[in-house]
Amino acid sequence: MPNIPYRTEFDGEAERVAAATRERRGGRLLNLDRMLLHSPPLAEGWAHLFSRVRKGYRLSPLHRELAICAVARLNGADYEFNHHIGPFVAAGGAPGQVEALVDIEAASKDTALFGPAERAVLAMARDSTRDVRIGEATLAAVRQAFPDPDEFLELLMVIASYNMVSRVLVGLGVEPENASVGERVG
Repeated sequence: MPNIPYRTEFDGEAERVAAATRERRGGRLLNLDRMLLHSPPLAEGWAHLFSRVRKGYRLSPLHRELAICAVARLNGADYEFNHHIGPFVAAGGAPGQVEALVDIEAASKDTALFGPAERAVLAMARDSTRDVRIGEATLAAVRQAFPDPDEFLELLMVIASYNMVSRVLVGLGVEPENASVGERVG
Protein backbone atom coordinates (compact mmCIF):
# COMPACT_ATOMS: atom_id res chain seq x y z
CA MET A 1 0.00 0.00 0.00
CA PRO A 2 1.43 3.40 -0.90
CA ASN A 3 2.37 5.85 1.83
CA ILE A 4 0.33 8.62 0.18
CA PRO A 5 -2.49 8.16 -2.33
CA TYR A 6 -1.83 8.15 -6.04
CA ARG A 7 -3.03 11.38 -7.61
CA THR A 8 -5.79 10.62 -10.09
CA GLU A 9 -7.42 14.00 -10.74
CA PHE A 10 -5.60 16.85 -12.42
CA ASP A 11 -6.36 20.46 -13.25
CA GLY A 12 -4.37 23.53 -14.21
CA GLU A 13 -0.62 23.00 -14.03
CA ALA A 14 -1.07 19.38 -12.91
CA GLU A 15 -3.13 18.61 -16.02
CA ARG A 16 -0.53 20.25 -18.28
CA VAL A 17 2.28 18.19 -16.73
CA ALA A 18 0.15 15.02 -16.69
CA ALA A 19 -0.64 15.51 -20.40
CA ALA A 20 3.06 15.89 -21.24
CA THR A 21 3.82 12.78 -19.19
CA ARG A 22 1.08 10.78 -20.94
CA GLU A 23 2.49 11.87 -24.30
CA ARG A 24 5.99 10.74 -23.27
CA ARG A 25 4.64 7.42 -21.98
CA GLY A 26 2.45 6.55 -24.93
CA GLY A 27 -0.84 7.75 -23.47
CA ARG A 28 -0.61 6.45 -19.92
CA LEU A 29 0.60 7.37 -16.48
CA LEU A 30 2.62 5.03 -14.30
CA ASN A 31 2.10 4.85 -10.55
CA LEU A 32 5.39 6.73 -10.16
CA ASP A 33 3.94 9.54 -12.29
CA ARG A 34 0.78 9.65 -10.18
CA MET A 35 2.95 10.15 -7.11
CA LEU A 36 5.19 12.80 -8.66
CA LEU A 37 2.16 14.74 -9.87
CA HIS A 38 1.41 15.71 -6.26
CA SER A 39 4.00 18.38 -7.12
CA PRO A 40 3.73 19.32 -10.80
CA PRO A 41 6.94 21.41 -10.79
CA LEU A 42 8.90 18.47 -9.35
CA ALA A 43 7.27 16.05 -11.80
CA GLU A 44 8.22 18.30 -14.70
CA GLY A 45 11.80 18.71 -13.46
CA TRP A 46 12.05 14.96 -12.89
CA ALA A 47 10.98 14.29 -16.50
CA HIS A 48 13.53 16.75 -17.84
CA LEU A 49 16.38 15.32 -15.72
CA PHE A 50 15.64 11.72 -16.61
CA SER A 51 15.21 12.41 -20.30
CA ARG A 52 18.85 13.58 -20.18
CA VAL A 53 20.12 10.78 -17.93
CA ARG A 54 18.51 8.07 -20.08
CA LYS A 55 19.59 9.52 -23.42
CA GLY A 56 22.96 7.79 -23.26
CA TYR A 57 25.34 10.13 -24.99
CA ARG A 58 28.44 7.94 -24.59
CA LEU A 59 27.57 5.13 -22.17
CA SER A 60 26.13 2.06 -23.87
CA PRO A 61 22.50 1.08 -23.18
CA LEU A 62 23.74 -2.25 -21.79
CA HIS A 63 25.96 -0.57 -19.20
CA ARG A 64 23.33 2.05 -18.37
CA GLU A 65 20.57 -0.52 -17.79
CA LEU A 66 22.93 -2.82 -15.87
CA ALA A 67 23.78 0.05 -13.51
CA ILE A 68 20.09 0.88 -13.03
CA CYS A 69 19.20 -2.76 -12.31
CA ALA A 70 22.08 -3.05 -9.84
CA VAL A 71 21.00 0.08 -7.97
CA ALA A 72 17.42 -1.19 -7.87
CA ARG A 73 18.49 -4.55 -6.43
CA LEU A 74 20.81 -2.95 -3.87
CA ASN A 75 17.99 -0.68 -2.65
CA GLY A 76 15.22 -3.26 -2.74
CA ALA A 77 13.36 -1.25 -5.39
CA ASP A 78 11.56 -4.09 -7.18
CA TYR A 79 9.36 -1.64 -9.11
CA GLU A 80 12.47 -0.05 -10.62
CA PHE A 81 14.14 -3.40 -11.31
CA ASN A 82 11.06 -4.82 -13.03
CA HIS A 83 10.80 -1.78 -15.31
CA HIS A 84 14.47 -1.90 -16.32
CA ILE A 85 15.22 -5.59 -16.67
CA GLY A 86 13.52 -5.66 -20.10
CA PRO A 87 15.67 -2.82 -21.48
CA PHE A 88 18.76 -4.54 -20.01
CA VAL A 89 17.94 -7.77 -21.85
CA ALA A 90 17.04 -5.81 -25.02
CA ALA A 91 20.47 -4.16 -24.85
CA GLY A 92 22.22 -7.54 -24.72
CA GLY A 93 21.91 -8.73 -21.13
CA ALA A 94 21.80 -12.54 -20.87
CA PRO A 95 19.34 -14.59 -18.81
CA GLY A 96 22.16 -15.86 -16.57
CA GLN A 97 23.18 -12.28 -15.89
CA VAL A 98 19.61 -11.39 -14.92
CA GLU A 99 19.56 -14.27 -12.43
CA ALA A 100 22.96 -13.25 -11.03
CA LEU A 101 21.66 -9.76 -10.20
CA VAL A 102 19.99 -11.21 -7.12
CA ASP A 103 23.41 -10.78 -5.43
CA ILE A 104 25.23 -7.68 -6.73
CA GLU A 105 28.32 -8.33 -4.59
CA ALA A 106 28.79 -11.81 -6.08
CA ALA A 107 27.87 -10.62 -9.58
CA SER A 108 30.52 -7.89 -9.43
CA LYS A 109 33.15 -10.65 -9.08
CA ASP A 110 31.66 -13.21 -11.48
CA THR A 111 34.15 -13.50 -14.35
CA ALA A 112 32.13 -16.26 -16.06
CA LEU A 113 28.96 -14.18 -16.52
CA PHE A 114 30.25 -10.61 -16.63
CA GLY A 115 33.10 -9.05 -18.56
CA PRO A 116 35.51 -6.51 -17.04
CA ALA A 117 33.38 -3.47 -17.97
CA GLU A 118 30.20 -5.07 -16.61
CA ARG A 119 31.95 -6.02 -13.35
CA ALA A 120 33.23 -2.44 -13.08
CA VAL A 121 29.67 -1.11 -13.54
CA LEU A 122 28.37 -3.46 -10.84
CA ALA A 123 31.19 -2.55 -8.44
CA MET A 124 30.68 1.18 -8.97
CA ALA A 125 26.94 0.81 -8.42
CA ARG A 126 27.63 -1.18 -5.24
CA ASP A 127 30.22 1.23 -3.84
CA SER A 128 28.32 4.40 -4.70
CA THR A 129 24.98 3.04 -3.45
CA ARG A 130 26.25 1.44 -0.26
CA ASP A 131 29.14 3.69 0.75
CA VAL A 132 28.77 6.84 -1.39
CA ARG A 133 32.57 6.85 -1.78
CA ILE A 134 33.96 4.67 -4.52
CA GLY A 135 36.82 2.40 -3.46
CA GLU A 136 40.23 2.65 -5.09
CA ALA A 137 40.04 -0.82 -6.65
CA THR A 138 36.64 0.01 -8.11
CA LEU A 139 37.88 3.37 -9.42
CA ALA A 140 40.82 1.64 -11.12
CA ALA A 141 38.49 -0.93 -12.74
CA VAL A 142 36.05 1.75 -13.91
CA ARG A 143 38.84 3.94 -15.31
CA GLN A 144 40.24 0.91 -17.15
CA ALA A 145 36.85 -0.04 -18.61
CA PHE A 146 35.72 3.53 -19.30
CA PRO A 147 38.80 5.65 -20.03
CA ASP A 148 36.66 8.39 -21.60
CA PRO A 149 35.78 10.88 -18.81
CA ASP A 150 32.38 11.42 -20.46
CA GLU A 151 31.49 7.74 -19.98
CA PHE A 152 32.75 7.79 -16.39
CA LEU A 153 30.61 10.83 -15.61
CA GLU A 154 27.54 9.36 -17.33
CA LEU A 155 27.92 6.10 -15.41
CA LEU A 156 28.19 7.95 -12.12
CA MET A 157 25.18 10.15 -13.00
CA VAL A 158 23.06 7.12 -13.90
CA ILE A 159 23.94 5.46 -10.60
CA ALA A 160 23.31 8.61 -8.57
CA SER A 161 20.07 9.45 -10.39
CA TYR A 162 18.60 5.98 -10.06
CA ASN A 163 19.51 5.91 -6.39
CA MET A 164 17.16 8.90 -6.17
CA VAL A 165 14.50 7.00 -8.13
CA SER A 166 14.68 3.97 -5.87
CA ARG A 167 14.56 6.10 -2.73
CA VAL A 168 11.42 7.84 -3.99
CA LEU A 169 9.80 4.56 -5.05
CA VAL A 170 10.59 2.74 -1.81
CA GLY A 171 9.91 5.76 0.41
CA LEU A 172 6.49 6.30 -1.13
CA GLY A 173 5.66 2.60 -1.32
CA VAL A 174 4.91 2.79 -5.05
CA GLU A 175 3.26 -0.43 -6.16
CA PRO A 176 3.55 -2.12 -9.53
CA GLU A 177 0.82 -1.21 -11.96
CA ASN A 178 -0.51 -3.47 -14.66
CA ALA A 179 2.28 -2.32 -16.96
CA SER A 180 4.31 -4.59 -19.10
CA VAL A 181 7.58 -5.59 -17.53
CA GLY A 182 10.46 -3.83 -19.20
CA GLU A 183 9.02 -0.31 -19.42
CA ARG A 184 11.53 2.26 -18.26
CA VAL A 185 10.94 4.14 -15.05
CA GLY A 186 12.43 7.55 -14.37
